[in-house]
This record gives sequence, C-alpha cells and structure tokens, in this order.
Amino acid sequence: MTSLIPGYNYDIFISYRQKDNKGDRWVSQFVEALKTELESTFKEEISVYFDINPHDGLLETHDVGASLEDKLKSLILIPVISRTYCDPKSFAWEHELKVFIDLAGKDPFGLKVKLPGGNVASRVLPVRIHDLDNDDLKLCESVLGGALRGIEFVYKEPGVNKPLTAEDDDRKNLNNTKYRLQINKTANAIKEIIAGLRRGGAQVIADVKQSEARTLMREKSIIVLPFENISPDPDQEYFSDGLTEEIITDLSYIDDLFVISRSSAMTFKGAKITIQEIADKVHVKYVLEGSVRKAGNNLRITAQLIDGVTDMHIWAGKYDGTLDDIFDIQEKVARSIAESLKLKISSEEKESISKNLTRNLEAYNYYLKGRFFYHNGTKDDQVKSMECFNKALSEDPDYALACSALAESYYAQGAFGWLPLQEAISKAKEYLMKALHYDKNLAEAHAALGVIYGAYDWKYKEAEAELSLALSLSSKCLGANQYYAGLMDSLGRNEEARVHINRALELDPTFFYLYLLSAQLYYNEGRLEESMRDCRKALENNPHFHEGYWRAIRIYFRLGDEVNAGGVIQSYLRRDILKAKYLNDFNNIFPGSGFDGLLNLLIKMELDKSNPDPYFLAVWYILSGNKDKALGFLEKAVGSRYVAIPMINNDPDFDVIRKEPRFQELIEKLGLTEYQI
Repeated sequence: MTSLIPGYNYDIFISYRQKDNKGDRWVSQFVEALKTELESTFKEEISVYFDINPHDGLLETHDVGASLEDKLKSLILIPVISRTYCDPKSFAWEHELKVFIDLAGKDPFGLKVKLPGGNVASRVLPVRIHDLDNDDLKLCESVLGGALRGIEFVYKEPGVNKPLTAEDDDRKNLNNTKYRLQINKTANAIKEIIAGLRRGGAQVIADVKQSEARTLMREKSIIVLPFENISPDPDQEYFSDGLTEEIITDLSYIDDLFVISRSSAMTFKGAKITIQEIADKVHVKYVLEGSVRKAGNNLRITAQLIDGVTDMHIWAGKYDGTLDDIFDIQEKVARSIAESLKLKISSEEKESISKNLTRNLEAYNYYLKGRFFYHNGTKDDQVKSMECFNKALSEDPDYALACSALAESYYAQGAFGWLPLQEAISKAKEYLMKALHYDKNLAEAHAALGVIYGAYDWKYKEAEAELSLALSLSSKCLGANQYYAGLMDSLGRNEEARVHINRALELDPTFFYLYLLSAQLYYNEGRLEESMRDCRKALENNPHFHEGYWRAIRIYFRLGDEVNAGGVIQSYLRRDILKAKYLNDFNNIFPGSGFDGLLNLLIKMELDKSNPDPYFLAVWYILSGNKDKALGFLEKAVGSRYVAIPMINNDPDFDVIRKEPRFQELIEKLGLTEYQI
C-alpha cells in the first residue's frame, strides 16, 4: 500500500509495546476502530501500518533491517503511550519512535506541520492509555521535544489507571471521556495533519521528489583532493591549494553533480589512506586527484578521476602551458570530468564555469595567496590574507571575489576580537557592497551580507532575504546553508534550520563547527541524545574546540549527569597546557560540590581571561541559579553587539528568566519581539 503523498510508504505507522496488546488486545481493537473511523473521515483510502506481532524486549537482541526504516517513511506516527512504552531499552522506543522523529526531521516536511487553521502540530500523534509517572513523562517529553500532547484513552476511578475501552461507562470515568468520541478525535487530528501536509499541493510533492532525486544523485558525486605541489619551490603550496579550490568551485556550478566542499577536501591533505577509504568517509562515488608543477611562468598540471568504489581509473589528463593558460586549464578539467561522467550541463552552467572574475594574473595570484592565509585561520595569517587581497584589488579594482574575500577577513577578525567589531563590520559591508556591484550574482557575498544583517545588525527579514537569494543562486553554497540554519534557529523555525544544517553537513561532512550547530539545534528541541551524538562528532573532528566541550557540559547538566560533566572538563583541561593549572582546582572542588563546583570553576576560568565571553558567563550563571548575574552578562553581550547573541531567543536554558522584564527588554532591543518562542 502507498501513502496519499508520493514518496511515503504509509500514511500512519502504529508504534506500541507488545505487552500492551496482550490479554484483551487493546491496541488491535484501537487500530480496527480507527480504520473504521478513517473510512468515514477521508474520501480516499488511508494506509495504516500495524504489525500484529512487533518486536519487543532489549535492544541488544534485535537486528533492525532497512525494511523497518522503509515502513517508518510514513506521514504520521501514532505511539501508544503506556507505562511500559517510555523505556529506552524497548524496541518500539528506540527503533520506532526515535527513528521516526529523526527521519521526519530530515525530510522536506519536517517534524512539525502548519495546520489549515494556522496552528502547528507534530507528525507524532501520541495516544495515551495510562497516566504516567513524572520520570516517564519527562523522558517522553525530552524525546518529543515538548509537552506530551495527544489523545487520551485513560480510564480513571479512585485507585484505577487503565486503558479506556468501548465498554467503559463515561459517567464513572473521572476523565469523562467516551471511547467512541476519542476515536473520532484521533481521526480528525489525523485529517488536520494530512491536510496541513497536503496544503502546499504540487510544491510539497515536488519537494519530496526533489529530495529523492538528490539521494539518487549521490551516484554522481565527487571529492576533489588537494592537488599535490611538486614545484621546485615549496612556497608554491598556495598555488596548488588555490587550484584545488577553483576546480571545486567550477564543478559546483554543475547541478547534476554533488561536490564535497573545500574544507572537508583539505582534511585529506597528506592523509595516508586509500582512495576507497576517502570516498567511503565522505559518501561519494568519484575522487579527483592531481599535481601541480609551477616553475617560473611554466606550468604542468596532471589530474585523474577515480571510481571510489572500484578504485578504477575513469579519466586522466596532463596539461602543459604557462600561467596565462591557467583559466583555460581549469575549465578543461571541469569539462573533462563532466564528459566522463555524462553529466547534464545547462548553457548557464557552462557560462559560469568559463566565467573568470579577473583576467589579471597578478591579481589572481595575490587572491590565491590570500585564500591560503585566510584558511590557516591564525591572527597573523588573517593579517597576511588582507594584505594579499588588497594587493589583488590594487591590480584589479573590479575583482569581485577579492572584494568578497577581503570582507570575510574583516568579519572574521571582528568576530574573534582581533579588530574592533564595529570597524570590522563596517569594512566588511563596504567590500561586500563593492563585490555585489561588480557581480550581483555572487552567492558567497550575499551569504556573508546575510549573516552580518542577522548576527550583528539584527535585521532578520533582510538577513533572510540575502541568504535566500544566495541559496537561489547556489543551493550548494556552504556558507548560505550554514548561516540560514543559524538564523532559523534564532527565530525559532526549527524545522527549516534542520533542513539547512543537514544540507551543510552533506556538503562538508568533516567540518566540526557544523556538528556543533547541529547539536545546538537538537539541544534547543530537547533532543539531548542526538545533541550529544553531534557534539561528540564535533570534538572528534576538532578535539581542541572549546565550545564543543561547553555544549557537552550543558547537555550533561540537563541530564543531571555530574560524573560525565566532570569528565568533560577534565578532558578539556588536559588538552591545553595553559589550562592545566585549573586541574588542581577541579580536583579540589568536584568531589564535594558536584555541579555547583563545576559551574563555579567554569565561571572562574572565563573571568580570568583578558576578554571574558559574556554569553558563556550568562549560561554558567543561569545554570547555577544566579538569574541576576546571568541577566547582567546578557545585557553586556547585547550592549557590545556580541555576534550571534540573537540565539538566546531559542535557548531553553534561559526559559527560567524569559518572562522577566529585563529579559523582555533584551528581546525588544534585539528586534525579536515578533519571533519570541
């Protein structure tokens, strides 16, 4: 059977514990009654998946195949919430409820849907057959990401807490509910959710088909490995790295090809692993590798395309020439790959590949050097990158890419506190406007302007407009997807944020910061297990990333897990020799004071810095229960236009002060009043 909407296998999936269907077979009777009610509610036939004899028991006894995940590709999940359902060791909980939430969060509709009347509902529609203990209720709500709302089938008398049946007398039921009416409410709720899903009509169906097409297109996917510098001069490394980035950019213009971004590609520079291992790690079919020899004005470039699954060579090319030929060589490499993979290329894509934003070789050379230093990331390298970009512009004042790159350098230095923030933002805007004057279709410039509007200017509509434009110009623009996810998170539009962070992670599967942003999104939804999973991935990819440790501590705090929170701090302190002095403080504080001691230590470490971070101080103080101090540091962050402070709007740690007048004043200053969560 198929769903009402193409791309889904069932309309409804019924999830339950087997023990709740023993005896009087309550779940089976509920399903039959619901099917009958649906027949009189919908004109079309509604497909319901119900396994009469589902798996149950401990997780380790089960081998979950792809067939179950296939069935979970449904529009709505109805979990039968009982006293035994809320059990992380149960099959239904771990492999049905949690998997559906994850799958739904990644598909085009998202987990929540806007109903025809304007309200928002979840695609998980709980049916509750028992009143729950507080611990089970909290566990259930942590996975659902909010209050447990659904249809109640609970029969209560003094000392009685059992599933409501058709035979029960509603006059004796303390809940005053009738079985027949509750079945009708369930069917009507399903109708509302499906109406919301269908409301977009052809566009929604197109989105589903496009999502499926993207999955199939992974067959046409590639990673461009860093070209090896075999020049006599090792200082030509910048040129080989720059050529790699330029080829990635050219290939990204081809809509029929999925291309891994530069930052993930560069993680394999000098890596001693096989082509097949690299392809498997980033989930691509093809790998391009090559070398560059530059001696004076002479140039030799070799490239070879390899099937990452079979390790077979598909194509190889060698190009001899001079620096004057560099743009033609880059175009030839991109075209050769397209021909080898039989890619569809539109006339616009061909034009984008052949378009050069400068023909000035000196300007191009300085631009490549600037990108090399920019990606190194240190303060000194940022200064060097700006010098190179300025030299590029002195050679070619109309060089849009150099203008955009210079703007990025200014923004980065302001965000890291290496330049006064107001000065850095002002200069970044100036050069972004120049870049767009020379090339109005430069997606990267629109994306950078969007993040400044959102994170610094607090002009959210303008930010969304710029980021949407960037994505319309290049759906593969990593920055646009990343920044859009962050903006949507700040505005409380969680489903849209999830779509774009997933796209960003697909483009750049090894970038640690994207995993942290994903962890933040899950954290804000109360999905703490998923948040911890992505937090761990962030730290796996960058063990020195301090914000990853701070997010892990916040997760453990909400879980009430002092031991693991302490272990996280120890891991962080042991990785940084400059922080080793705090290990003694930790060893003296933690055994007797638990979370209070940990939070006091985190506050001390932050205050000891020459430039303490007001946002993190606000977080540590709010977790320690000091609302006044937390508000004080939030006010300081807003007053200094702390980059990304709008994220407090969707941060659950600040729920305890959300109604405070001082917090509301901050929301007003941030321009977030209409977006309040």
